[in-house]
Amino acid sequence: MIKIIGIGKLKEKHLKALCDDYQKRIQPYHKIEVIEVNDESISNNASPKEEEQIKEKEALEVLKRIKDNDYVILLDLHGKTMTSEELAQKISSIQTYHTSNITFVIGGSLGLGESLLKRSDFRLKLSDLTFLHQMTRLILLEQIYRSFKILGNETYHK
Repeated sequence: MIKIIGIGKLKEKHLKALCDDYQKRIQPYHKIEVIEVNDESISNNASPKEEEQIKEKEALEVLKRIKDNDYVILLDLHGKTMTSEELAQKISSIQTYHTSNITFVIGGSLGLGESLLKRSDFRLKLSDLTFLHQMTRLILLEQIYRSFKILGNETYHK
């Protein structure tokens, strides 16, 4: 099972439709589930301590949805960048040598809480660019789909 846990709801209909399309495309290759966790409200003048508390509260909600045998990949601005081919090999390697349960986590607008950083097995940086939270989910789903196409030596990737 591949899970994508995202903090925050996907509200835009057109993005939701695209994400749903990629989920359907992935289904023949692997079971996939997208889980949305509510993001916490943040006041405009929140202190750094309040922001850390919010990140940790969101992290604890995410951790409730992660199993002990899940391989956890955090999408993180401080993570490792990979090509599409490298991500495909990473997914294949995890499923061969670790577990078939891979959980990708997309943090909230403030980032990732410390307890979630400690639980992660790998930190992935999608790009040096900054994307909307909702766009990140779409890009991740497309890259997971692309990974299965690469692993199957199918033409989508070219």
